[in-house]
Amino acid sequence: MPQIPEKIHELTVGQLSARSGAAVSALHFYESKGLISSRRTSGNQRRYTRDTLRRVAFVRAAQRVGIPLATIRDALAELPEERTPTHEDWARLSEAWRSELDERIKQLNRLRDHLTDCIGCGCLSLDSCVLSNPDDAFGERMAGSRLMAERARGRRG
Repeated sequence: MPQIPEKIHELTVGQLSARSGAAVSALHFYESKGLISSRRTSGNQRRYTRDTLRRVAFVRAAQRVGIPLATIRDALAELPEERTPTHEDWARLSEAWRSELDERIKQLNRLRDHLTDCIGCGCLSLDSCVLSNPDDAFGERMAGSRLMAERARGRRG
């Protein structure tokens, strides 16, 4: 990995890409989404402050655990500009995401458990299958296609 001398306080997009492991296109995308920022030189080239390396690492780590970019952007907005996220920042922000991740894990476990049931029965019934119709609010009353017909009659009548 190329080393950047301490006296260099700003990085080109190529240097940031080489150091962070993120593709240049990903860095441009992160910037368009407000996750990182740059200044433009008189020649219209992007320059990133050194703390952007840590921000990119923060973004990529959060993405790996499934945190949406909008949530990551909101979390980074809580930090002062041009300040590298610290271990304490990461701990505070990741704690807020823990319940969201726990819920996603529960959903995936439920999906895994019911997938085996569905492969065994093969019905994929719209009125009872938890894969085709998860959390069905109307399943107790009637199947989906009849419900749609009932709604259409209600609008005509």
